[in-house]
Amino acid sequence: MKEYSTKDIRNVVLLGATKSGKTTLAEAMLYEGKVIDRRGTVEDKNTVSDNDELEKLNQRSIYATPLYAEFMDNKINIIDAPGSDDFIGGAYAAFKVCESGILVINAQQGVEVGTESFLRRAGEQKLPLVIAINQLDAEKADWDNVQASVKEALGGKVVYVQFPVNAGINFDGFVDVLKMKYYHFKDANGTREDLEIPANLADQAEEYRQALIEKAAEFDDALMEKFFEEGSLSEDEIRKGLALGIESGEVYPAFCVSGKKDIGVKRLLEFTKNVAKAPECKQDGPASIFIYKNAVEQHLGEVSYFKVMSGSIASGIDLEDPVSGNKERLSAIYAVAGTKKEAVNVLKAGDFGCAVKLKNGKSSTTLSAPGSGISYDKIAFPAPKYRCAIKAKVQQDEQKLGDALKKIASEDPTVIVEYSKELRQTILSGNGEQHINVVRWLINNEYKLEVELFAPKVPYRETITKVACAQYRHKKQSGGAGQFGEVHLLVCPAEGELNTKFKIDGKDTQLNIKTQDISEMEWGGKLEFYNCVVGGAIDLGFMPAILKGIKEKMNEGPLTGSYARDIRVFVYDGKMHPVDSKEIAFIIAGRNAFKEAFRNAGPKILEPIYNVEVMTPSEYQGAVMSDLQNRRGILGDMGADKGFAILKARVPLAELYRYSTTLSSLTAGSATFNMEFADYQPVPGDVQTKLLAEYAAQDEEE
Repeated sequence: MKEYSTKDIRNVVLLGATKSGKTTLAEAMLYEGKVIDRRGTVEDKNTVSDNDELEKLNQRSIYATPLYAEFMDNKINIIDAPGSDDFIGGAYAAFKVCESGILVINAQQGVEVGTESFLRRAGEQKLPLVIAINQLDAEKADWDNVQASVKEALGGKVVYVQFPVNAGINFDGFVDVLKMKYYHFKDANGTREDLEIPANLADQAEEYRQALIEKAAEFDDALMEKFFEEGSLSEDEIRKGLALGIESGEVYPAFCVSGKKDIGVKRLLEFTKNVAKAPECKQDGPASIFIYKNAVEQHLGEVSYFKVMSGSIASGIDLEDPVSGNKERLSAIYAVAGTKKEAVNVLKAGDFGCAVKLKNGKSSTTLSAPGSGISYDKIAFPAPKYRCAIKAKVQQDEQKLGDALKKIASEDPTVIVEYSKELRQTILSGNGEQHINVVRWLINNEYKLEVELFAPKVPYRETITKVACAQYRHKKQSGGAGQFGEVHLLVCPAEGELNTKFKIDGKDTQLNIKTQDISEMEWGGKLEFYNCVVGGAIDLGFMPAILKGIKEKMNEGPLTGSYARDIRVFVYDGKMHPVDSKEIAFIIAGRNAFKEAFRNAGPKILEPIYNVEVMTPSEYQGAVMSDLQNRRGILGDMGADKGFAILKARVPLAELYRYSTTLSSLTAGSATFNMEFADYQPVPGDVQTKLLAEYAAQDEEE
């Protein structure tokens, strides 16, 4: 492979809903780029992109695959990103390293929820997009429907560079109004004829071209002036105007393709080469790379995929991790097209490549020239939407399972594994049930372990709603030294202004604070502890022990064993013994007095509430709303966006287990959602009664 300068490199990500045909299109792009001499198919399980065993089994993209095409003296690096929301992490990695994207739309379906999701995400990332309307050769391809749905999604921002001829099973060409040519394809291998536009299509072509010229002129004053004077622009001028509009996110040029028949793919690559931005990387200066993906591959071991961010790198170069200072030698570097890895001597700024068996080769890692201090921000992945508990079926395999999960999470940063001390469970989180099923498949098939997945416990919180007093005496005398400690305390909610006047034992009492300790609890909320003891009833030195006992009980709340929060405690009296009073006695006395007071203070269980936003086709809106309400969800704002209903609700986490699966079932897989923690709220009375009964039954069993 020749060496490519930064100006001759283009980096694009293929985005689109599931079944839009990205992998088939990528295969045609590689064929036109002379990387392969025969195109595979998803059905035959021999494509360059979907090369993993699991992808072949499922006949869908699960991982983002780096590819490239050498085309017109340029290198076009391509990342084929999965279309499913469950595997969205690959797209986010690509957003980090690609300067532009190709949004693939299925001509049979038009703009789908998945398409709309990628449009939104690309907008958030300020990623310029070109549209490829694919599968125009399919029986149900509908050009009018596609145009209508694209217009609804993008309004006046879309402009058509081409329109198809004979869309459907007889699709065999298109009119390109930038080139003003009719491209006719004689077979399914991209063999084309460049012809004059037929007379019966001339008016339509002129109409499309005029719209193209007007759109291109919008973004440059000189072009606009020429357009007003002459009524037209040259091909190069149109390209210049479109490039400005694409970069600003105000123009989405649309192309006609069939990845399956290799129709229009060469023109799409040509436009990408001519109009897409080259990487904004400095070719001179210190070398640096950013690792956007790592994977363990058969016969190779760990492979780290990177983009050269500055300078150039050669095989044998020494770099360092600027965070840890650890040195790393890239003994060999490769250009990558799926499983094909071609050794190269040099990769320059902006180019993609990979290296094997790096010690510091994890995703989101920067490696740069020693002493340069160059570092890049990590990839910001979306929060997980599916969580479950996991354990090994055989207790002795727990350590092996932990090691396996650690390796899987290092390859896929959107897999989150954590052991919850609070819940005493290992919690596995991902982007959806399909995502988690992939993790289970890897554990079963690559690590040969059997596991159980089940609903995780809910991290409830406990608090109080009223004022209550209690006292507890701990007295122990058994031959040797005794233990004695007595604590009188009052509890109330930690809210509003501090009040120190209470009714204790039927008398109005003014408490005088001697010392105080206000602690922010690591699980949220706080504990306010006030020492109001007078007359030396309890020595000041025992106050930390009482506080320790209270915190121990807040760590395992009196109602369900959940963390307690937002409580004020006033220790106002007690007793001690000159010989037998010890720290342990006051820890026990404080803990038990707090427990009794808590139970008499209108105790309440709090549950985590999440803000949920669902985007669904309008025909499923009623079913989605009904399901959210059945999950104790409180519906909020509702709206519409480009043909889709947007529903917002506050839903208890306890009701969201497997929600992604249910939503997919309700909407035939056409809806997406996101969720984020909002706050804690009291559970309804019937739910609290049920939780208390369950905890009591569990206590009896133990």
